[in-house]
Amino acid sequence: MATLVCFHAHPDDEAIATGGVMAQAAADGHRVVLVVATRGEEGEVAPGVLGPGEPLEERRTAELSAAAAILGLHRVEFLGYRDSGMMGTPTNDDPASFWQADVDEAAGRLAAILGEEGAAALTTYDDNGVYGHPDHVQVHRVGVRAAELARTPRVYEATLDRDQMRTGLEEVLRTRPAPELVEMAEGMLANDGPHMGVAGGRITTRVDVTRWVDVKRSALRAHASQVPPDSWFLRAPPDQFLRMFGTESFILRGAPPGTSEDRLGLG
Repeated sequence: MATLVCFHAHPDDEAIATGGVMAQAAADGHRVVLVVATRGEEGEVAPGVLGPGEPLEERRTAELSAAAAILGLHRVEFLGYRDSGMMGTPTNDDPASFWQADVDEAAGRLAAILGEEGAAALTTYDDNGVYGHPDHVQVHRVGVRAAELARTPRVYEATLDRDQMRTGLEEVLRTRPAPELVEMAEGMLANDGPHMGVAGGRITTRVDVTRWVDVKRSALRAHASQVPPDSWFLRAPPDQFLRMFGTESFILRGAPPGTSEDRLGLG
């Protein structure tokens, strides 16, 4: 059995981007470790979600622990940086933010975990952080460097198939979904050019996580401060949710042209 380490920016990213492959790997008997750069201090929260005086980072840490149990993870670690917020906001300039972190220093923290675990594979994000969030871009930079330092043999860049996403969103819109989904889908379609995912031809690894999609949805439900019960993610009919999240896509770094995998290589 091998060890898979998944590196993410904030609590809840793990469920969205790699929840299926993590649940699958754990069920197959592999060791699965989650490393998160920040505690998501800058996340948006609906009024009334937090208790009086409750810090968001404490709530999101507890939510991550619950999601990790649902996914069957063996270890969860935080690198200790602060959420940088969306690109162009003042929080990007906070010296404690992940965006401001020295890449080699942060990579050293992650590489230490990769070395302890003898990781067979690491997941990070594509070079645009999937959609340009500064912490996601930094996850790519730090993850790639950490794998070099630890000599981790396989590095997978989690991403979205831009072409498949457009087709899926257009199909969902034809079903006359809830108004909030219409707004979300139209916004994503309007901005999915170079800012969202990658062209399908760049993807080397497409993992069908249909078997684990209900587990993935349950893990999302655990992140209630970010994914409230009335959100489309939790209210969508199962077939719509499956179309959007039933496949997880990756780019295997250094893979020869024409590489096509249907699961992460863990041994």
